[in-house]
Amino acid sequence: MCTARPSWRSMTIADMAYKKYMYNIDVHLDGIVSINAKTQTVRVEPGITMGRLIPILIESGWTVPVALDMEDLTIGGLVMGIGLESSSHKFGLFHETCTRYELITANGDLIICSKSVNADIFESIPYSYGTLGFLTAVDIQIIPAKKYVKLKYRPIRTLEKMESRLIVETSDLEHNDFVELLIYNKEEGVLMTGKMTDGNKDIKYVNRIGRFYKPWFFKHVESFLLTWKIGEEYIPLKDYYFRHNKSLFWEIQDIIPFGNHPVFRYLLGWLMPAKVALLKLTQTDTIKQLYAKHHFIDDFILPISSLKKSVQQFHTILNIYPIWVCPTILRPGKGLMHSPATVNNMYIDIGLYGEPKVSKYNPTILRDLEIFVLKLKGFKMMYAGTYLNIDEFKTMFDHRLYDRIRQNLRCKSNFPEVYDKVNRKARI
Repeated sequence: MCTARPSWRSMTIADMAYKKYMYNIDVHLDGIVSINAKTQTVRVEPGITMGRLIPILIESGWTVPVALDMEDLTIGGLVMGIGLESSSHKFGLFHETCTRYELITANGDLIICSKSVNADIFESIPYSYGTLGFLTAVDIQIIPAKKYVKLKYRPIRTLEKMESRLIVETSDLEHNDFVELLIYNKEEGVLMTGKMTDGNKDIKYVNRIGRFYKPWFFKHVESFLLTWKIGEEYIPLKDYYFRHNKSLFWEIQDIIPFGNHPVFRYLLGWLMPAKVALLKLTQTDTIKQLYAKHHFIDDFILPISSLKKSVQQFHTILNIYPIWVCPTILRPGKGLMHSPATVNNMYIDIGLYGEPKVSKYNPTILRDLEIFVLKLKGFKMMYAGTYLNIDEFKTMFDHRLYDRIRQNLRCKSNFPEVYDKVNRKARI
C-alpha cells in the first residue's frame, strides 16, 4: 500500500513509478488541529504545507524551530523524508522538533507514539517513507516568533576559510539562530548568520524580500561579492523563511532566464513562484527525458569537516553553482538516520541544483557521488532516488530497529521497504 498522492504534487522531479503497482489509499488530511500555548506544541495533519502553517503560527505569535524555505513542502514529507533548514545547527533535523505521531498500521490500528510511549516506533518513523503505516497527525514544538531576522552577510574567499568560519559560527548558538552558506564558485561564497529580533526604534530600513518585485534572494546575496564588504539588514521573519521560494533556490533561472530582470519583476513578478506541481503536470515526455539527462538535483549530508573535500569533488564531477550549504546537528540514535558516533556531530547539507557544466555528463555518475558520500560516513536525501544497491543502502542507513518494527507491525505483506520506494527503478 501507499498514499494516492500523485507524483506531480510532490516537490521531487522524479515520477514515483511504484504507485502504479501498489494499492493507493486516499489520505486527505491537511489541516491544523490545534495550537497549545501551554505545552508549546501545534498539532497538524500531515498534508498541511509550510506555506499554510507558518503564516497562521506567526499571526498567533509562534513559529516552529525548523521552518523549511519552500512553501509547498508538507509536514508529512518532512517527517517521512528529511527536512532541515538554517536553524538546524541548533535544533537538528525537522523531525527532531516533533514530539508525537499518530500512525495507522497495516492492521488498521491507530498507534500514538512519542519519546515515552511506543518510543521505538517513534524513532523509526522519520525517513521511513510511509513504510510503517499512514501518518495521520504530528505534534511539533513551537517557539515564540519575533518580527524580524537580523541577517549578516559575510563574503569569504577560499574553501578553507569557508569551512573554518562555518565551524565557528555554528558553535555560537547564543548569537546565531540561523546559519547558511552560498558558494558561487570554487573560491568565493557568502556566509549568512541571523538572529530573530523584534528590532528597535532605530531601524530605518527593512528589506521585505518577499515582495514580488524584489530580486531573487540568491542574486541579492551574490551582490555582496561585488563590494566585498560585510552587510547587515533586517528582514521580516516570514520573508526570511521563504527566501528561496520565489526562485525555487536558483532553479527558476533555467526555466525563465530573464526572470530576475527588473522589468519582468515589476510587470510579472506577481506570477512567481512557478508551482512545481504545475511545471511537472504540464511537462511532455520529451522534456522529462531531456531534464533527466541534463539536469541534477540532490542533497548530501556530510561531516562539516569535509566541506572543502566535498565541494572539490562536486566541482570535478558536476561543476554546478551556486551550492547551498546548511549546517545541521546529527544526534546519536537507533533510527534509520543518526550520527554514527555516540555524541552529537555537526554535519552540513550540500544542495546541488542545476545543469552540470562538465562535458559528457551522465546521470549514472550519481552512483560515484553516493559511494563518495558513503565513504565519508555521510547520507543522501532520497527524494531523487538512489543508485546504491540494497547492501550499500543498509550501510548508509541503520535498518536494525526499522526491520524489527516492520516485523512487529506486520508490514512485510502490506507496505514496501524504504529501498523499494527510493531506488532508481522506483523513481524515474
